[in-house]
Amino acid sequence: MSKLQPVRGTHDIYGDDARRMRHVVETFARVASTYGFEELATPIFEFTEVFKRPLGEASDIVSKEMYSFRDRGDEELTLRPEFTAGVARAFISGGMQQSTPCRFMSWGPVFRYERPQKGRYRQFHQLNAECLGPSDPATDVDMIALGYRTLMELGVAGDVVLNLNTLGDPDSRNAYRSALVEYFSDHRDALSEDSQRRLLTNPLRILDSKIEGDQAIVVGAPKLSGYLNDQSRDFFRTVTNGLERAGVPFVHNERLVRGLDYYTHTAFEFITEILGAQGTVIGGGRYDGLIKKLGGPPVAGVGWAGGIERLAMMLAETPTAVRPVFFLPMGDAALLEGFKICEELRGAGITVIADRTGNISKRMNRANKASARAALILGDDELSAGTIMVKNLDSGDQQQISIDGLAKHLKAQG
Repeated sequence: MSKLQPVRGTHDIYGDDARRMRHVVETFARVASTYGFEELATPIFEFTEVFKRPLGEASDIVSKEMYSFRDRGDEELTLRPEFTAGVARAFISGGMQQSTPCRFMSWGPVFRYERPQKGRYRQFHQLNAECLGPSDPATDVDMIALGYRTLMELGVAGDVVLNLNTLGDPDSRNAYRSALVEYFSDHRDALSEDSQRRLLTNPLRILDSKIEGDQAIVVGAPKLSGYLNDQSRDFFRTVTNGLERAGVPFVHNERLVRGLDYYTHTAFEFITEILGAQGTVIGGGRYDGLIKKLGGPPVAGVGWAGGIERLAMMLAETPTAVRPVFFLPMGDAALLEGFKICEELRGAGITVIADRTGNISKRMNRANKASARAALILGDDELSAGTIMVKNLDSGDQQQISIDGLAKHLKAQG
């Protein structure tokens, strides 16, 4: 039998990687709560239609990347490739339109069948923030500021540049789409196969092409700014003024787009150069047409997603693991009494590992290997005296401590 390995594009997360990813999630949850966000956990799989309807049959996610299957009830289901559609579905099915504005934070695994690359897997993990209800540009400022403050709290904001653009309202966007179709049609034969397909289905996505031949053509393409109406210009001006006032630095990137029709106005990406070509760590925008496209009421929305693996890779240091104390009972009576002692210590917030097997030398070696800060040695003599031997594994000092005062002593020692 061959050695078992994880499926390509997946990986086991433990040790330093787990601590880094947990730090990213906990930081985001703490920051988002200061903006009034509440946690929403949607199922890992949904009816396929939840993703297919808004993303479209022609999108790369639907046509190439979704993990879809039929269950034993012959229902067509899909592992979530992104959070927003599931959050929108929860908003509709939960009848939340009477409770707007709704501010939701989520995190967890997402699944896409694509070529694994640095910081991106076929099962990867995302942070997600969505605000449903408000259609004003001030909400866009708040959402972008939430992303920036999360990056600041993680200590990585200095390595990231916020790229910002406007897609305009539907009228502006449609006018720009027509101009792109006309321009790219004149260069159709020189476009890549993917871009030729997108010309018919989603011409804005051609602007995102990473193929060198396409990029040469994109340079001469019309810019969206030339097709914005006054309303769209005013909306974007309010966003940029708000970001400047909030102290969020940005660059205006006129080539930044969102290809799906339900996106309007603000689009943004936080991009870094320290992770190589795949540099977007947070991306989002306004999607006022999504809820309606899923069959709900015409409710506006704006949100973003961030790659947990990518953000974890950017951390300057791995968060320090909690240093435990090792409890080493010597004899049956100490072992039995140890259950009570360990639970009392844990109740006081102290991490305790009870090591009950092997000789004292082997157990001390395991304590040192686990970077324990102290060893608690309990034998018959200590039990009779109501004390326990506490050995500081950094200094080597040891002393007898009253069992009743043990938790206080360990807390004082750090």
